[in-house]
Amino acid sequence: MSFFEKLTQAITNYQTLLVVGLDPNPEMIAQSEINHSSLDFLQETYSKLLKSIITQTTGLVCAYKPTLGFYQALGAPGIELLSEIIKAIPSDIPIILDAKHGDINTSTIIAQVIFEQWGIDAVTVTPYTGHDHVAPFLVYPNKGVFILCHSSNPGAIALQEYPTPETPFYLQVVKEAKMWGAIQQVLLEVGTTNVNVIKKIRSVAPERFILMRSIWSQKDQLQSILTAGLNSNGDGLLIPIPQDFFKEDNLTEQVKILKQEINETRNQIMTQENSCQLWTPDVCLFDTHPYQDLILQLYDIGCLLFGEYIQASGATFSYYVDLRQIISNPQIFHQVLRAYADILEELQFDRIAGIPYGSLPTATGLSLMLHSPMIYPRKEVKAHGTRRLIEGEFNPGEKVVVIDDILITGKSVMEGSKKLQSSGLIVEDIVVFIDHEENVKDKLESNGYKAYSVLKISEITETLYAAGRINQQQYQRLS
Repeated sequence: MSFFEKLTQAITNYQTLLVVGLDPNPEMIAQSEINHSSLDFLQETYSKLLKSIITQTTGLVCAYKPTLGFYQALGAPGIELLSEIIKAIPSDIPIILDAKHGDINTSTIIAQVIFEQWGIDAVTVTPYTGHDHVAPFLVYPNKGVFILCHSSNPGAIALQEYPTPETPFYLQVVKEAKMWGAIQQVLLEVGTTNVNVIKKIRSVAPERFILMRSIWSQKDQLQSILTAGLNSNGDGLLIPIPQDFFKEDNLTEQVKILKQEINETRNQIMTQENSCQLWTPDVCLFDTHPYQDLILQLYDIGCLLFGEYIQASGATFSYYVDLRQIISNPQIFHQVLRAYADILEELQFDRIAGIPYGSLPTATGLSLMLHSPMIYPRKEVKAHGTRRLIEGEFNPGEKVVVIDDILITGKSVMEGSKKLQSSGLIVEDIVVFIDHEENVKDKLESNGYKAYSVLKISEITETLYAAGRINQQQYQRLS
């Protein structure tokens, strides 16, 4: 799983934008202990403190952020401590190493150590030496790179505001960074309490995640910072937990209160934008489906409708599936893509093919997520232009996995597959999101295709009924 997937999934699962700094900071322990303690004792002391922080904040944060410099200051024991802390972090929560790396000559080896040896998910870098410095980190497509574009340090103003406050250097950094990589890979780091700075950066990079720094010197600014920095989906900002929290005995409670405060502002912003709402699960089932939350979200946003609906085939069903709405809800769309990807990662193929028109956004998203080239068969061949039957580049003999949204009769997916095969491509596997379960998979198998589905309509029905979303009459009709 990539860093971006891990991050957005943690945000969705735990409904939080909070990030915890995990640093062996001397301010965390008494100065007398530091002056009269061995490095081994300090390592053990810091280990207990940092692991306690992890235990108290698990389930309340979307990322952990150790600062490399604090560990390096302890020498070899510090690096051992970092390795120990990395292993203590839950596997579903991404790790951002705050390295602020800025040396072009060591970029390649540092990237190898951070990403390959330590298994870190993302890193912070300084951009002054340009794209050549960042490129070795971007070689790892599943990792994240945060570009420092603004610092809260007063001494940085002379550089950041150059040549004028209207056209500052930090905005040029943002513009350049956007060209270095996709939104899933290149992110921004911003240290400031100046709301106008955040507004300017957000206006230039509305699609990028921003890791905030140094926002707690003016605690009454939180709502203004959130309003300026959050995107219309209620995310896009990563908020650090105040260092003061770590000195108190009730860390968990304070983090919960802060999380709630942030989520209230998120909900207000999303309501004002009339965009996708912040979704939280409202049921607790003992026998849960692996995609229970996704099923409930799809129902809640109107993708799963129940009534009397005429399908494209002419048949009348007691339900209708409309997946087109998910493209307007990035978090849910990402979950759908991840569910497809869980199947695709077990298959062998050279290219992804989407069936027009409903599954083309999904196929495009999977192509980007899995770094696999995409093609698609035209629904109709036009009499002008290239008159191609297949759009996209391919070579005869390549193996293609076909993507569709729902299996009802199998007609459209087989027609598309035959067009691909007529052009010399090999089609063996078909992956859909929902299987209607009228023996369509058997029909496809008799025609030489192996079909896979994320969900079956019976699984959706059982989950919605158990969660109280549909009544017994609806349940019996669907069953």
